[in-house]
Amino acid sequence: MPSHAPPVSASKVWVFYAFALPFAALTILFGLWPIVLSFSVSLTKSATALRAEPTYVGFANYIKVLADPIFLRSLSSTLVYTVAAVAANLAFALLYAMMLNSVLIGRGKTFFKVAMFLPVVTPDLAGYVVWRWLYDQSFGAVNAFLAALGLPAFGGIASPETATIAILIAELWHHVGFYTLIFLANLAICDKALEEAAAIDGANVWQRKLFVVLPQLRPAIVINGVYALIQFLKTFTVVVVMTKGGPNGATNFVSYYAYSLFDQGRYGEATAMATILFVIVALVGLLAYRLGEGKR
Repeated sequence: MPSHAPPVSASKVWVFYAFALPFAALTILFGLWPIVLSFSVSLTKSATALRAEPTYVGFANYIKVLADPIFLRSLSSTLVYTVAAVAANLAFALLYAMMLNSVLIGRGKTFFKVAMFLPVVTPDLAGYVVWRWLYDQSFGAVNAFLAALGLPAFGGIASPETATIAILIAELWHHVGFYTLIFLANLAICDKALEEAAAIDGANVWQRKLFVVLPQLRPAIVINGVYALIQFLKTFTVVVVMTKGGPNGATNFVSYYAYSLFDQGRYGEATAMATILFVIVALVGLLAYRLGEGKR
């Protein structure tokens, strides 16, 4: 006979709502309401956006933004950077997690784990200031080290050709520990018997990692992938601290470009850009999650 769950009493339902209501209120007040206000501002004329009775211009700001070549170039740079940053962070985190999970590392595991996670808890402003000093063309440690090895200097954040790579390295240092931690947690619950059985059947180390361990890490890959996509599509702090969108607009990502327009009092266009970025982030995150879940 099918079992039926006992009915939930009214008192328990009210207890649930009593605990959930404050968090729901905070989510609406500080999460959903600002989004609604931002969208409302994006429909107004910038000169009147902050007035009690603004002038609404419909989707004129969106049309203007989508016709702006700087915005289109900024959006393209953002998407390219996001793909590169997500791939680099997840690949490095996966390799690092497998290394830390290996029996080849004995007592040194604690040191490597601390070294891995320390940048994550380091204030991002302080960390990026240090990276800016490291890349300095006059006294930076990066070029001093390369010169000592007899290698050519690295352009860092001073060159349009290397600025994106420079901030990607800084963000890799700051974020990769978080993704590594997720992979480590998933590796801890992987079925070791499957890997042992594959070894008995003659599979080498790389075959076991690729065909036995990696499929079991799919939930962690989905979580890390979605989080990383959202994280790097909104890249902002590293640009503010290190490059200010330069040189020559090489790192003028959408978040920073919208911020610069807002700083100029172009509120309607800035919030229109922010809304477009929000929609892209939401759609990309949802699509990545659905694709990841669909393969499970």
